Amino acid sequence: MKIFVTQPIHQAGLDVLRRMYPDYRINSDERVLTRQELLEKVKGAAALLTLLTDKIDEGVLSAAGPQLKIVANMAVGFDNVDVKAATARGVMVANTPGVLTDATADHAWALLFAIARRVPESERYLRAGKFKGWGPLLFLGSDVTGRTLGIIGAGRIGSAMALKSRGFNMNVLYVSRSANLQIESEIGARRTGMEELMRQSDFVSLHVPLKPDTVHLIHAGSLRLMKKTACLINTGRGPLVDEAALAEALKNGVIAGAALDVFENEPAIYPELLKLENVVLTPHTASATIESRSKMAVMAAENLIAGLSGRKPPNLLNAEVWT
Repeated sequence: MKIFVTQPIHQAGLDVLRRMYPDYRINSDERVLTRQELLEKVKGAAALLTLLTDKIDEGVLSAAGPQLKIVANMAVGFDNVDVKAATARGVMVANTPGVLTDATADHAWALLFAIARRVPESERYLRAGKFKGWGPLLFLGSDVTGRTLGIIGAGRIGSAMALKSRGFNMNVLYVSRSANLQIESEIGARRTGMEELMRQSDFVSLHVPLKPDTVHLIHAGSLRLMKKTACLINTGRGPLVDEAALAEALKNGVIAGAALDVFENEPAIYPELLKLENVVLTPHTASATIESRSKMAVMAAENLIAGLSGRKPPNLLNAEVWT
């Protein structure tokens, strides 16, 4: 059986794969395959181990052929895979939830502190040789302790983000489709509507999946609801934020700052954002810890092996294919 891995992943996952399928094939270049390359490489594959940067749609599924059994996506999100098209073809789709929860929440906190205390901006200043000594007005940032944190999307990562706030004695508001009793009971979080959260929060952190109804969830209107001293953090998906509207809001003082790990047209960055000092930008590295990436790779490999071995993948997304 032909198995194709679309990019190099952590060796721990490849080792798991090799024990069962030593002849797997891999794109050994650490880059995203072009559309044409992907269509060519997947031909005849019984299984694909993909990343969130691979668009797996009807065209790719068709190019692979009728023998394709499973797409094991090494990511929590799966907006890059047309699950409906895969289901129609009887192809299983699996993801890797849970293992990157803390790493992503930790990174969201790193971004929050970086923008609140102007860390990258002040470091650039120092490295440029501009630091001439302490001054009472030098790089004044904002407090974090005791402020209000707004969580949009209280799933695994949003919950972890909220729970980690207890060390800073924060007031937590959250927006979610259903009540999150854990964060309500453990830290006194309060479920509220989107408008109230945007108006009252000092920091707004995005943790919702990318769906048609969440594209540009944050837009010019919602940014105008925020405090002028507030900051936006996004470790979810880039298209949740209208980057043009965000850049305008940051330039015009509508909000104080933003910190982004994901981008609307990734890997391209909206040019105006690159010119601004009041935005922190990281290259989609929220889950980039050795521990998380190795666990993700192993989980993806185990999903793939289960699907090819006639067992239900542990993280199957389209259970109707199995039944």
